[in-house]
Amino acid sequence: MTPIECNQVLLVDDDPAVLEATRQWLELSNIEVITLNNPQGVAAHITADFPGVLVSDIRMPELSGTELMTQIHQKVPDLPIILITGHGDIPMAVEAIRNGAWDFLEKPFDPERLEEVIRKALITRSLQLENHRLRAAMQDPANTRLLGKSPAITQLRQQVQRLSKVQANILIHGETGAGKEAVARSLHECSPRADKPFVAINCGALTHELVESELFGHRKGAFTGALESREGKLELASGGTLFLDEIESMPLPVQIKLLRAIQEQQIERIGSNQLINLDLIIISATKIDLLKLSEQGQFREDLYYRLAVAELSIPPLRERQEDILLLFNHFVQQAADVHDLEVAPADTAYTQALLQNPWRGNVRELRNRATRFALGLEGQSSAHTSGEPPSSLAAQLEDYERKLIRESLLRHQGNIQKVLDELQLPRRTLNQKMLRLGLQREALLQTETPE
Repeated sequence: MTPIECNQVLLVDDDPAVLEATRQWLELSNIEVITLNNPQGVAAHITADFPGVLVSDIRMPELSGTELMTQIHQKVPDLPIILITGHGDIPMAVEAIRNGAWDFLEKPFDPERLEEVIRKALITRSLQLENHRLRAAMQDPANTRLLGKSPAITQLRQQVQRLSKVQANILIHGETGAGKEAVARSLHECSPRADKPFVAINCGALTHELVESELFGHRKGAFTGALESREGKLELASGGTLFLDEIESMPLPVQIKLLRAIQEQQIERIGSNQLINLDLIIISATKIDLLKLSEQGQFREDLYYRLAVAELSIPPLRERQEDILLLFNHFVQQAADVHDLEVAPADTAYTQALLQNPWRGNVRELRNRATRFALGLEGQSSAHTSGEPPSSLAAQLEDYERKLIRESLLRHQGNIQKVLDELQLPRRTLNQKMLRLGLQREALLQTETPE
């Protein structure tokens, strides 16, 4: 985040000569100035994110400076306000300081002194706004749910924040375990519907017979086993957001009914003719290309276009290496907090193995690995990969380099000088490589024999 620049002064005085002279001095010092000769107009200029400070005379006919300060602080409690006072008003100014004024100057004031006080107040205002922004960012569901620092996840958070303000159906693309429901919940929690229901249903986890009943509900006696009337997920989510995971698994007859419900914003429960009005946003998720599926006659193209007014793609974990250790440590700490455990940090060999894992199960697989680590069910040396060769040339070269150095260390029984001579490496380079590759001389000598 770039620092918030604050360089504005709202100057209020009923004396036009003082206003003009002060304005000229401050503008020559590269400070932006807004002048008002009537305090009644101040509130219109001050907002919670006003990038500046207020400077006001105390003695004014319609509203005193102290009364103005009280009024503005009710709207923006921490705004720095500087008061200008005559000699006889010093007790009043001192009382104003106790009540929240930033500072006061006595007339006739030194312009340089006023500039000095204003600049300090502007620095304070900049810090205030930065703190407000950081607190808002920490409370933003997109930041708390979609963790990571990679460019891909940063872009995804920005897209979520932007699309959450749009009243449109959204389709999320992502591999298994990539975090599609986390994205859907972030979209809901950032939206104007955040205080309304978020209802999730996994279409792939239900039989074809149950999907329709789960979505649309049913009337008592509508079919065998329907002992009571029941609301469907569409009805329960009305006013809020419905999340349909694995939308590609939805049977074609149900797709037709869902399409009509979206178009009409109305449904009928199974076995009933009564129309029920809906007001909801539908967020769907899939791990396959729905348009290709529609070409095969397994998904309705018209439903696709109703669901995919906007689309988001979640990058797989293997494409955002910068996030792997950050997420692993976060999940380890979560598990440690839940089970009240003290967990030692992972060693270099373990973290290197984490980085080399292909993570076919994405964030879900990483979370499970972190939980097992926190519970002591996985040792430091057990963060193995899938057993297949690394997909990238860099990873394969790194594995080969690790093998050569490990074998040399074992062959020479840990004699570093002999390893340096054999591999023709400077000592500093060997140390750096051993650290990066997770090789520890003492551990190797205790547990390994040369291949």
